Amino acid sequence: MIDAHKNADRFKGFADLYDNTRPACPEYAVKVLTRYLGHRPQTVVDMGCGTGLSTLVWKNAADKIIGVEPSEDMIAHAIANAESTKNIEFIRAFSDKTGLERGIADIITCSQSFHWMEPGLTLREAARLLKPGGIFAVYDCDWPPVCDAALDSAYQDLDDYFDKVETDVSDFVKYPKGQHLENIRKSGHFGYAREIVFANTESCDANRYYSFALSQGGTQVILRKNPTLVEKETAEFKIAVDNYFENKTLPIEFCYRLRLGIRL
Repeated sequence: MIDAHKNADRFKGFADLYDNTRPACPEYAVKVLTRYLGHRPQTVVDMGCGTGLSTLVWKNAADKIIGVEPSEDMIAHAIANAESTKNIEFIRAFSDKTGLERGIADIITCSQSFHWMEPGLTLREAARLLKPGGIFAVYDCDWPPVCDAALDSAYQDLDDYFDKVETDVSDFVKYPKGQHLENIRKSGHFGYAREIVFANTESCDANRYYSFALSQGGTQVILRKNPTLVEKETAEFKIAVDNYFENKTLPIEFCYRLRLGIRL
């Protein structure tokens, strides 16, 4: 798919930044999905696995884990991260055509990635890969993380500005996160679907907060193509971040929305 290739290209050149600053995959996702499955999964497939943050979290919770990622930069980083983990493998492929064997998966996850995938074709492929009773699960952060009213507002203002600029400098397709659950239900592949909301606490300093705000795919496209368009706004945001953290490491909460469907 042409659009899928364009979306994958957005993630070139910042695998290190992504891996070092993004929130860790929460253990709660592993626990709740295993609970809904009813037993330890034999095989988990992590679609759009990026640098492997969401793949590695399963290393002690499943017999085999397969990360699927179209971006060459991201998957190279994922392979390096999981070098000593024997039950994890990675394949470079798109979510609508993984090349994996039919009925191989107990659980399929998309961690902060499903909005870059064509939903109908991805769900069809997920249904092909899942065993009966297997689980397809999408989970995403609600940005910004829970921190402080003034800093939350500064983050949102910067994100809104980047979104406005991005439409002029980037060619991509992004699917609304708010439609994930509806897409799962309407696909006809799943007998049960629901949303689960939870939060996960992490430690953060000013550098990390500033960096993950700039680690979004669209933001990186702007910073590569024409950083002067956002120079003033990013500088003002950096001041707000530094003023809040004051050289301290503080707890913040990442809020998540997990949407799951159980295969018919």
